[in-house]
Amino acid sequence: MLSFTVRMTFDQTDRDEITEILCHLTAASRKESGCASYIPHLVEGEACTVLIYEQYVDDAALEHHRGTPHFHQYAVGGLYQKMKERQVENLTAVC
Repeated sequence: MLSFTVRMTFDQTDRDEITEILCHLTAASRKESGCASYIPHLVEGEACTVLIYEQYVDDAALEHHRGTPHFHQYAVGGLYQKMKERQVENLTAVC
């Protein structure tokens, strides 16, 4: 199982558009057979920060996700174009 978070910051003026993009990306990503979890969050106290928690069953599932039309439309063509900063944290499950 692969688990990680993606933290991105955006301009405050883009918040509604970012929320809409995330809703589309989340709905499509959750339908992928190898996606175990895809949960976007708005960070409390940081109005311009989004944190996405993602889990995939294996490397192939993650690569599949990154090659989907919805990833290219909503992440590459949407979020990545609007973000100011991006940080990825890879996680290791304890139990």
